[in-house]
Amino acid sequence: MKTIYKKLLFLFLLLPFSVLAQSTLSGVVSDSKSGQPLPGVNVTVQGASNGTTTDFDGKFQLGGLKSGDKIVFSFIGYDSQTVGFSGQKSVNISLVESANQLQEVVVQVGYGSVKKKDATGSVSVLAAKDFNKGSNVTTENLLNGRIAGVTVDTQGSPGSGSTIRIRGGSSLFASNDPLIVIDGLPLDNTTGTGATSFLASLNPSTVESISVLKDASATAIYGSRASNGVILITTKKGGKTLAVDYNFMYGSGKVINTVDVFSADQFRDIVAQHPELIPTSPTFNGLGTANTDWQNEIYRRTDYVDNNLSIRGNLFGAIPSRLTIGNTYMEGLRLTNSFNRNTVGVSLNPSIFKDHLKFKINANYSNERNRFANGVEGNAINYDPTQPVYDPASPYGGFHEYYNPDGSLIPQTPRNPVAELLQTSDKGLYDRIFGNIEMDYKFHFFPELRLVVNGGFDEGQGRRIKLVGADAASAGQNNNIPYGNDEYSTSIRRTKLFDSYLVYAKTFGKTVFDFTAGYSYQKSERGNYASNNILAPGYIPTVAQYKVPVVTVGFFGRTNFNYDDKYLLTLSYRRDGSSRFAKENRYGNFPAVGFAWKLNKDLLKENGRISDLKLRLGWGITGQQDIGEDNSLVYLQQYDTGTSTSQITFGTVPVPIAVSRAFNEIIKWEETTTYNAGIDFGIAKNRVSGTLDVYYKDSKDLLALTPVSDGGNFSNFVYQNIGSMVTKGIEFGLNVEAVKTNSFNWNVNFNTSHFDRKITELYNTSDIRTGDSVTGTGTQVQIHRVGYAPNSYFVYKQLYDAAGKPIEGAYADLNGDGIINADDKYIYKNNAPKVTFGFASNMTYKNLDFSFNMRASLGNRIFNGVNAGRAQYQRLNAGNALQNLPTNVLSTDFVTQSDSKLPLSDIWIENGSYLKMDNITVGYTFPKWLEGKASLRLFVGCQNVFTITEYTGLDPEVDKNGLDLTIYPKQRQLQVGANVKF
Repeated sequence: MKTIYKKLLFLFLLLPFSVLAQSTLSGVVSDSKSGQPLPGVNVTVQGASNGTTTDFDGKFQLGGLKSGDKIVFSFIGYDSQTVGFSGQKSVNISLVESANQLQEVVVQVGYGSVKKKDATGSVSVLAAKDFNKGSNVTTENLLNGRIAGVTVDTQGSPGSGSTIRIRGGSSLFASNDPLIVIDGLPLDNTTGTGATSFLASLNPSTVESISVLKDASATAIYGSRASNGVILITTKKGGKTLAVDYNFMYGSGKVINTVDVFSADQFRDIVAQHPELIPTSPTFNGLGTANTDWQNEIYRRTDYVDNNLSIRGNLFGAIPSRLTIGNTYMEGLRLTNSFNRNTVGVSLNPSIFKDHLKFKINANYSNERNRFANGVEGNAINYDPTQPVYDPASPYGGFHEYYNPDGSLIPQTPRNPVAELLQTSDKGLYDRIFGNIEMDYKFHFFPELRLVVNGGFDEGQGRRIKLVGADAASAGQNNNIPYGNDEYSTSIRRTKLFDSYLVYAKTFGKTVFDFTAGYSYQKSERGNYASNNILAPGYIPTVAQYKVPVVTVGFFGRTNFNYDDKYLLTLSYRRDGSSRFAKENRYGNFPAVGFAWKLNKDLLKENGRISDLKLRLGWGITGQQDIGEDNSLVYLQQYDTGTSTSQITFGTVPVPIAVSRAFNEIIKWEETTTYNAGIDFGIAKNRVSGTLDVYYKDSKDLLALTPVSDGGNFSNFVYQNIGSMVTKGIEFGLNVEAVKTNSFNWNVNFNTSHFDRKITELYNTSDIRTGDSVTGTGTQVQIHRVGYAPNSYFVYKQLYDAAGKPIEGAYADLNGDGIINADDKYIYKNNAPKVTFGFASNMTYKNLDFSFNMRASLGNRIFNGVNAGRAQYQRLNAGNALQNLPTNVLSTDFVTQSDSKLPLSDIWIENGSYLKMDNITVGYTFPKWLEGKASLRLFVGCQNVFTITEYTGLDPEVDKNGLDLTIYPKQRQLQVGANVKF
């Protein structure tokens, strides 16, 4: 007994020492580059179960430690750091960003995600840190110039939509826009009434990452809508700790370039040199005494204000949540043009049953208030610069106009462009709500199997009211109404989505296997209504009526095999049905296969300098069925009742005649087969990493609105499957961590791409004319022809004298028949660039950051329609007034405007190559602002910094397939802003 008491007494005496032997460690974890605290860092004891995470300020406290414990600090995207515990009370840790991030980057793919290192398809991903800086009003501008094979052409109006092309597109007349999916919800790419673009409703500040799926092995899981690639947008989610971000930006912009026309004094000289062209009409009032630059008069200095507040945290202590509120106000260069967007975004990510059941709830609301300004550049170019903007005696609101003594407008005279803007109220309102609820359930009794159910909703309602005052010359005088002119339009769009699929994942020895199979249903409805004279007495408004909906159903499956982390195989299949086609052609089958071989894990595993080397091969078939909702029943014979001029009278009772619409009952899918081979590589722990892809696309049964023979249908045009086209291309992307130290880091990103498209077959027709009509001719200047690129220019070959000056009215007789006519036109160039480049640079030195991004396009050609339609001396005479000319007329001395061949001469096709710096930004971060409670970053920047080009027009970045018939110029904008994190 005494022995037991002695042992108990000995243990009692040792107890205080054992307590003292276990201690507590505290400290702060921060980013090695910026010095900012890192919340959510895992702090664990190696080989033990105890651990903690850092709070919002990067602080931690870990107890129960014993001398000799190894404490591991780990965080996604950073190299782990291990510290030995020897009784110290505190320690401060600086984590270094991982140089091997490519291995851990997760990219979104159709109905799931995959690590970048395990992707078999051609997939590119941009995280928030990679996005373009500056005033990115719409989401697509975040990636402009950053991904090989992706081009984004944006026009100058605020909030305007962009033309997005992935590998050049795959169609002739159907849509070439990529499918855009936000958090699992595919968007309808039509713009509602009152809105500026279909993507303007998404606040770019809510975007966390953008994945671009380019080849069919990656996109075929989306089947019928994936021929032009897929862009997957993931929005930001909530977190476990409370954090508040506030971002503010102000910008001031101005016009930097206008079309070169004659000044008032130059114009007087030109008129004096050509007295034979002065109008002889008795209503002509002669030259004025003013000196007006009409293009400067229609433009203004602009303001841009962007505010975004984000609050994220753990709602009720159990639901990671995020709330984002934003307002964007941007003025356009045109005097009355503005864009105002208010947005609210909510994200909830609850998880229950020990993470067996997870939810992703996303809801977004946007309210757009726009004031539109119709294109007045044409009148601004033409209007006599010797005339004033204002005329106190004018009955047209005090603006200078051409009118008779009785106040009536003189015909065949231009309209005052400033008056057109200021006397027109063209306002749009657009409300949109979209989002989805995704449930992901991992079965309790079978944890390898998951059920995912996703329901999405997208509805937008808008209206637009255009009012032109009664005293406005642009209202016209033929309306015989006392209140001017007015137009009203409204629309409603609604999309419903339901996806349900099973995911099975299992590891068998060295093989990792997963299988996905499911069903998708999407229904899109659209209605609109338009009217005039809404101010007329007795006007009764009418609401928009839904048209026949477009329904798409799909059955899909995908299997991924990963053997020994060396050999990867992806098989996918989708069967889609669309209500756009008859039963016989309704369903399409879209298979795909992708294979990848990690050479660095196999043949080159002993080479320590190569950190990543993966060979990829892919093949697949994708579809296209987007020919516009107005053609959703083109396969079905439909009838309209005739008007009062097409009725049969029985006695005294008129009976309307049923008139059939044009239809094509055998219309079917476009299909694009894509072959892709690529290499992903990384050197020196991925300090240098990149990708190289070559591809071949073969598009068949192209959908096009083409003519039919007289009597062959109930219209001269109908949608048909008319031919084939092939696209070949190569892409290269490179990312380099040029410098990486504790105080200075420099990252550069470079990409380049080239593609070549050629029409290989056109059924039942030899050529298809395309493009807008060229001013003054009524003739289209572009053509689709077998053996050539789509939208090639179809023109006359201009002849020149010995001094190299063009000979007016002289064109080459290419067929040698002695007659110059349409048979002598030839195909000369096209608008597609030979090669495009993108370059971005990001530097940080301690708390200072500096970044810029540039783009280049080489070999593209532009048809200068401004000069083609205006640069002739005879156009001085507008009939009853004089009008200005582009100064380009001095280089040609062309006189006549009656030569129908002149506007179709190849002299107007110019080299559109350019180098642009889109943005440059300098910022400084105060990591411990407000006594360490927040961080503050202040920055200044410039948008649309410079453009280097030989093109003589306004801007070489021209939409409409290379036709420059006057465009809305882009503004140069100086910016200041602040980013605050609490």
